Amino acid sequence: MNAMKVRNLVIFLGTLFSANALAGPADYVYTPIVEHGEKEIDFKFGTAENPAGTTKEVASLGYGYGATEYWFTEIYLKTESVDSEPRLNILEWENKFQLTESGKYPLEVGLITEFEFPLNNEEEPNEFKIGPLFQTDIDKVQLNANLLLESTFNGPVETEHEIVSQYQWQGKYRWKKEFEFGVQGFGELGEWNDWLPQDEQEHKIGPAAFGVIGVGDRKIIKYNFAWLSGMTDATPDDTFRLQAEFEF
Repeated sequence: MNAMKVRNLVIFLGTLFSANALAGPADYVYTPIVEHGEKEIDFKFGTAENPAGTTKEVASLGYGYGATEYWFTEIYLKTESVDSEPRLNILEWENKFQLTESGKYPLEVGLITEFEFPLNNEEEPNEFKIGPLFQTDIDKVQLNANLLLESTFNGPVETEHEIVSQYQWQGKYRWKKEFEFGVQGFGELGEWNDWLPQDEQEHKIGPAAFGVIGVGDRKIIKYNFAWLSGMTDATPDDTFRLQAEFEF
């Protein structure tokens, strides 16, 4: 398959799964499953060179808890930097709801909600994200696709009430619990009712790895990372993202 066909395939998948929180380099693919009673310390990092030549880095540290069989809640402190610009610190509150009973149906369905509150820049708006989460398994292959909408509030007037659309997806092969491999894709299309021209949209795709490090049957650290390549001029050429969860 030549490069043009691959690019068109990614654009098609983006349209199929679409729905935009502005995808940052540390963003990860949400999954709909909730484990009641699970506690975790969650670290995320991402870096990307923007088309303008600047480098954006994002890192966050959070604490999460499976409060019920269907609700997982997590609080993050996140920091963003773009070259020499002042660093932006953000408080983030994420809630995930599992809407189907695990294993009962071929398709697992969940819902994600997320609030972001900038802590050190009054010019930056707050953000709210919401969207459905989907997961299915085919033998040893797990497939995920998520549709997300994001809106800003309590910011400059020109950013109020914009609703933008984003998609994310992944496929992974469960080779062994210590190491699984697959592919991830992220993209953003512009406002939900007024998509950007194709060359101004963001679409990125790349190989990913997943795994669990533990002792016996007890999980200690769950990790995943990906190297993503941009498929349009508006997308960073290369994005590296990493997530590590310490579960207890």
